[in-house]
Amino acid sequence: MKLKPTNFHKDFKLNSNSFATVDALLSYVAEFSRELHPFLKDWFSDNDVVIVHTSGSSGTPKAIKLQKDQMQNSATATGDFFALKEKTTALLCLPIAYIAGKMMLVRALTLGWHLDVVPADSNPLKENYKTYDFSAMVPLQVENSIEKLYQIKKLIVGGGAVSKALQEKLQHVVAAVFATYGMTETITHIAVKKLNNFTALHENTDQQSHHKSYYRILPKTVIYKDERNCLVLKNTTISDAVLFTNDVVRLISNSQFEWLGRFDNVINSGGIKLHPENIEEKLSKIIVQRFFVAGIKDEKLGEKLVLLIESSKDKLIKSPDQLNSEMKNSKLFSRFEIPKEIYFIDRFTETETKKIQRQKTLDLINLN
Repeated sequence: MKLKPTNFHKDFKLNSNSFATVDALLSYVAEFSRELHPFLKDWFSDNDVVIVHTSGSSGTPKAIKLQKDQMQNSATATGDFFALKEKTTALLCLPIAYIAGKMMLVRALTLGWHLDVVPADSNPLKENYKTYDFSAMVPLQVENSIEKLYQIKKLIVGGGAVSKALQEKLQHVVAAVFATYGMTETITHIAVKKLNNFTALHENTDQQSHHKSYYRILPKTVIYKDERNCLVLKNTTISDAVLFTNDVVRLISNSQFEWLGRFDNVINSGGIKLHPENIEEKLSKIIVQRFFVAGIKDEKLGEKLVLLIESSKDKLIKSPDQLNSEMKNSKLFSRFEIPKEIYFIDRFTETETKKIQRQKTLDLINLN
């Protein structure tokens, strides 16, 4: 029987503390977290909805109303998918301000987890020596915690793409790590993709199975494509509406898909359609600094492909000529996928959750 949001699971613990009443929990939280207390107070109120805000990585942040019972349904789906029952030990190291952090707390309250809350910094395991059944991190946190990921049995990663370099490092850790697909409107992740601990390899060693891993949808979700080849999601347990995304996908089956890129990021260069995310995946093999590619207006091509690297030119490990040479000599890139210009930005513009704001970063370039 599902709990009402005005209560919590009898096995729930926060920072090793048990609570007999909601008031006791709120009193405890008020002493150590300015972020946590307002959310919990709102969660236990008589309101049926919670107001959450998008991160703003692809536009202006906006407020969205989420039904509390649908948030609980999402929590249950995650628990079922990963077999995380009551008394699961979990670590919350994400900001409470956004949906991913809120949902870690909702899962613990709903499913009866033993949750530890730590500051949402870039290296959450640095001074932490406990082991956990489950946690969620952004790629930067995973990168900085790579030597200590043995402390976590199952880890989901969201809030940004997992680079090829990081994915290769994950092949050497015992934690089971999954990339997530989702957004605020889907109440955090709606699909997950395994990133490591594969049991089989393809005959061609250059095509290891983790390179061919696909997103698998959570229970009770229906997926299909619209006329733009973008993913459409339907799950009445978490949303009253059918959700039309801007994510271009290839459907593998009725429960799996391959994410190809954002429809609104597609670059039309001389009639050739380029997916920045595909090009970035290839570039990650030869560029170690943070970077992204984008399209800018061009009189002849309509749009031309450019590369932005987070670095000053004198600190670049490889010169622009070296990068161009490697791309031209590589079999990975078609001639259309080689950037026409390379720009250097000392620091990319980010959201509070460390996602790159591509357009705002692109606006930093003087293109005149």
